[in-house]
Amino acid sequence: MPTLKITVGKRDRLDQRTRSRIKAAQEGEDLDDAQPVLNFGSYAELNRLLSPKNLELLEAIFEHEPESIRETAGLVDRDYKQVHHNLSELEDIGVIEFEGGGTGQAKKPLLAYDGLEIDIPFASSNGNVGTAAP
Repeated sequence: MPTLKITVGKRDRLDQRTRSRIKAAQEGEDLDDAQPVLNFGSYAELNRLLSPKNLELLEAIFEHEPESIRETAGLVDRDYKQVHHNLSELEDIGVIEFEGGGTGQAKKPLLAYDGLEIDIPFASSNGNVGTAAP
């Protein structure tokens, strides 16, 4: 599994990176090292992913490979509905995936990546500081 790169910043910064990768591909460069990137527009958005409760869930999934959301809730000693909500958010942003979940089947949470690499620039290319939420 690859590592997911997490960035915080304006969309144009990510778009510039994408344009340079497209140009490199057009020039015949090997891009097998392509790393998936998830960009958050603000620190507040990033905080949703990095909340202690979400990190605890990711760690529990990594360490115990639970067979269901209910089992995951038991591992972290939290309410099923809260854990289901948090895992659904993590699925929405692509950090986890669910296996199963058909009629009568439990949904097994799986990590989509083997780790997270976080890139937080403190100044944009025009010299303005940060993307902190008000």
